Amino acid sequence: MADSLNKTLKNLFNRRKAVLLPGAPNALTAKMIEDAGFEGIYVTGAGVTNTYLGIPDLGLISLSELADNVSAMRDVTSLPIVADGDTGFGNAVNVTRTVRVLERAGANGIQLEDQVFPKKCGHFAGKDVISMEEAAQKIRAAVDARRDQDFVIVARTDARAVHGFNAAMDRAQAFIEAGADVTFVEAPEGLDEIRAIPKQLKVPQLINMVHGGKTPIVERADLEKMGYGVVIYANAPMQAAMLALKKTLQHLKTHGSTTGFEDQLIGFGERQEIVNKAAFDAIEKKYAAK
Repeated sequence: MADSLNKTLKNLFNRRKAVLLPGAPNALTAKMIEDAGFEGIYVTGAGVTNTYLGIPDLGLISLSELADNVSAMRDVTSLPIVADGDTGFGNAVNVTRTVRVLERAGANGIQLEDQVFPKKCGHFAGKDVISMEEAAQKIRAAVDARRDQDFVIVARTDARAVHGFNAAMDRAQAFIEAGADVTFVEAPEGLDEIRAIPKQLKVPQLINMVHGGKTPIVERADLEKMGYGVVIYANAPMQAAMLALKKTLQHLKTHGSTTGFEDQLIGFGERQEIVNKAAFDAIEKKYAAK
């Protein structure tokens, strides 16, 4: 199944139809993304860090923690998964292991970036990037490390915020020459830059829409016309969940119960449907001792 999902993901990018991939910080969100009818899942490093560790996206998550989350998502969804591998957790040697670990965990593609390790969220200030030559070599290492040639390598550059747009485009081109299947120029500023990226780079492009970030929000239909392959809303589901949590806790603190707040809570039965309780009930019944 992994091989076929790798091909599915690669084809999804190659269609250049600006396919929406919502970000999943955990397995529950991944399952709900599939139930909602999306075609793929983006495992957000920021989201996993925020929800699993309760800390900011500052390169503090480990490869094993990320892989555990990817594996849990793989168990509950049949959709292709792109895993945010940050910087690959070190140099080219680390990248080699990162690709293999995440491929085994059930990812169908990996995103790798050129920030200095430890990295920062792409829309934070104070980022820095490694040299273009070292970054390209890390992409070559990722390409060589994958077990299946259809496993998708997404090469991201954060150079826009450090050295400017032209430098970021030069890096993306270098990553293509290093064998990247997809490139991702993080945090472009303004429509002119957004339009230029898929025009100037020959491989499919990924763009990140971040509520409150540096990149203006552009409608999916317009991004499709520009030629983007995939659009990620890496943290929109998590941001919505955080707002719901905040409102629910405020209501409980103020009122001491959920009375008057029922329409903001998912029903008990629907909750069990989402986590597929009926399937586990069937297993229990089938193997119950006579």
